[in-house]
Amino acid sequence: MNLGNDRALWFLFAVPVVLIPAYLWCFWRKAGALRTLASNKMLKKINISVSPKKQIFKAFLLIAAFVSIVIALTEPKWNPQPQRIKRKGRDIVILLDTSRSMLAEDIKPSRLERSRIAITDLLETLKGDRIAIVTFAGNSTIKCPLTQDYAFVRMALADVSTESTSRGGTMIGDAVRKSTEDVFDRQSREYKDIILITDGEDHDSFPVEAAEKAAAEGIRIIAIGLGNENEGSRIPITGPNGEITFLKYEGQEVWSKLDGDTLRKVVYATNGGKYLSVEPGTTLDLGEIYEKLIASAEKRELESVTMTKYDEKFQIFLASGLVLIVCEVLISERKKANPKDLS
Repeated sequence: MNLGNDRALWFLFAVPVVLIPAYLWCFWRKAGALRTLASNKMLKKINISVSPKKQIFKAFLLIAAFVSIVIALTEPKWNPQPQRIKRKGRDIVILLDTSRSMLAEDIKPSRLERSRIAITDLLETLKGDRIAIVTFAGNSTIKCPLTQDYAFVRMALADVSTESTSRGGTMIGDAVRKSTEDVFDRQSREYKDIILITDGEDHDSFPVEAAEKAAAEGIRIIAIGLGNENEGSRIPITGPNGEITFLKYEGQEVWSKLDGDTLRKVVYATNGGKYLSVEPGTTLDLGEIYEKLIASAEKRELESVTMTKYDEKFQIFLASGLVLIVCEVLISERKKANPKDLS
């Protein structure tokens, strides 16, 4: 027999610790009260109609009912049957831009922080897919390999910042190449997606050529561009004393604009690629994007797991407990009086 909730067994300690002492105390108190209210002669006549054996039996029925209900709470189950469960899904690599331009606050609270929140929400929507996190700026870093352990993905994501990569810049092409070569396996040419989250300001890393190579490996790219293509936004910098200034280059403040044209070329280089723009004032909802573009796409078997299935039998003990309670109510603690005893 297997128990689904063995912690409920602790309630059984109530039998020797609470229930039995409580019944003994009640019997003792009842006997003491009768001795106080009636004389010994009258007490003998009163007790003639009471059956101590029935009283003890009724107490036993209630204790047995309590034990049966506790056993039902442990969720007993038996008759184990092996069952093979197949898990299907796609391989998803999230390429997250961690360059300093992602600190721009045109998308609140910032482009990078909004992306982290959206990825965290996405993890609640995934349906068995494997996911990896790759951060990039001037170089690329695999923060989390392909896994179905979403708790581990959350831990890796919590450590993502603009310090996640050691070099500045935005090298989208290098990030795509690293995902293609080092993250995805070569077992299948299908069922692979890259979700690229960036402001698109690439620094001569040949992202279109990298996308074409990824497409040859059966990888689809879904690019999400953050920011405005026309106005742009300044990049805040927090000083050692907490003062806020803005990033400057050659004495001029840097305004980060979304390079949507580059991202469109990247996704068009892959079969089924999609470009989505998230402008200031709009919401980045990766869960919705997943449902529309990935969840409905064809999946492959990622792994098969053999699990043991049991038949639930708590109903037997619950019914037994209820029957015992009904029996206790119906059984009288009195016995038929013998006329000779009343004379």
